[in-house]
Amino acid sequence: MTVQDFASMSIAELAQKLEKKELCSVEVTQNLLKAISVQDERIGSFLKVDEKGALAAAKSSDERRNSGSSLGVLDGIPLGLKDLISTEGLETTAASKILQGYIPPFDATVTAKLKSAGAVIIGKTNLDEFAMGSSNENSAFKVCRNPWDLSRTPGGSSGGSAASVAARFCYGTLGTDTGGSIRLPASFCGITGLKPTYGRVSRYGVVAFASSLDQVGPMTRDVESNALMLQAIAGHDSRDSTSINAEVPDYQAALGKNIAGLRIGIPKEYFSDGIRADVRAAVERAISVLEAGGAVIKEVSLPHTKYAVATYYIVATAEASSNLSRYDGVRYGPRLGEEQGLNQMYQQTRGQLFGPEVQRRIMLGTYVLSAGYYDAFYLRAQKVRRLFAEDFTNAFKEVDAIIGPTSPTPAFKIGENIDDPLAMYLNDIFTIGANLAGLPAMSLPCGLSDDKMPIGVQLIGGALDESTLFTVAHAIEKELSIKEVPFNPLSLGEGGVRVD
Repeated sequence: MTVQDFASMSIAELAQKLEKKELCSVEVTQNLLKAISVQDERIGSFLKVDEKGALAAAKSSDERRNSGSSLGVLDGIPLGLKDLISTEGLETTAASKILQGYIPPFDATVTAKLKSAGAVIIGKTNLDEFAMGSSNENSAFKVCRNPWDLSRTPGGSSGGSAASVAARFCYGTLGTDTGGSIRLPASFCGITGLKPTYGRVSRYGVVAFASSLDQVGPMTRDVESNALMLQAIAGHDSRDSTSINAEVPDYQAALGKNIAGLRIGIPKEYFSDGIRADVRAAVERAISVLEAGGAVIKEVSLPHTKYAVATYYIVATAEASSNLSRYDGVRYGPRLGEEQGLNQMYQQTRGQLFGPEVQRRIMLGTYVLSAGYYDAFYLRAQKVRRLFAEDFTNAFKEVDAIIGPTSPTPAFKIGENIDDPLAMYLNDIFTIGANLAGLPAMSLPCGLSDDKMPIGVQLIGGALDESTLFTVAHAIEKELSIKEVPFNPLSLGEGGVRVD
């Protein structure tokens, strides 16, 4: 078996090979680490690679399997974590200079759950600073590129997570999604990404952007792998006050179910003139697949969609202003201007170590929370947010899931929108609604654009109904899956020269 063979496997396929002793976790991990060392300089998907820790975890996994005490399907599987998810003893920066050098003394709940399942944490992936961005160009350390076309963005903010999976550097990653930060990169990089129901997965130990919107979720090559990762991280956590105490179903059991009779809603507001023709055509093909499988297709309305971007960027920036006030040079990261007094320390630390996009959002959030504008902006946005929840509640009285495009366009060029914040923010117009309403939503590939870039289709489900999303996504994947990227970093000749 070649490196290329096992690099393209799903989590379930690799787990089967490991269980049969046809592969060992150390061998797989070593080859992935080699690929990262040779090729990730061109992509920039990892901020930190934990070679020592990954090989130790892989060795422990092989020992467990050899003794007949495997921890399950994720045991020995190399995975990545977005670098705002705390990892004990391993630097966690949120891609910001203000957290450079910070080493958490504890694991986030999701990190601990993956480790307890035997997963091999291969490293920490790149992102927009503090998860604020749609292109991964806001990372304080390096730009991340799309493996399909290195001149294009992988999407953001979980761009490194998506790129590392698409480039075959790991078998899955965890990202976070505040307004589309899992689904947009998944769409741009041709992988599957899920934002679970708000509260389905613990946020304990995850660096906060906007606490009422953030959610951790899996990013994988295929739908089944996504279900397996969600199974491992979902569930109640008493350390997270927003965690939902609800039974976690068997997500793998939802795969392959008959979709005949399922009611699928098409929001008329999601098929506006702003969608590129090739994106519309690809999403319509996905709808046709469901219709051919016996699903009932029905138009629905989400009338407040046009207010999504405005509402989100008031609520999110307000919460960001509050959450990021703790980064002032006192407890975390570097400290600047200390010798000039307390005020100068605050000003220099925050002014020089926060990037421009983070500063922009802190200022916006502080403004909408200020005494003279709180009622006019923040309070009003919270009222409109409630209307989003009502829109979805009404729609789900008529349908079981909603389908539409993830993004109006495929991946755009690096630098194309960086100087136009509004154009950048509009990439999230179809993804924001699920965050405002706290609903589960998934993006999976449904075709290629005219310029051979991935196109994602988005599925939105009712609260705590990730299972229906897996059922519908699996039906689409069987007909429209995208298996390979044109540039595969593991197709290496002597000295790491590409041979594909």
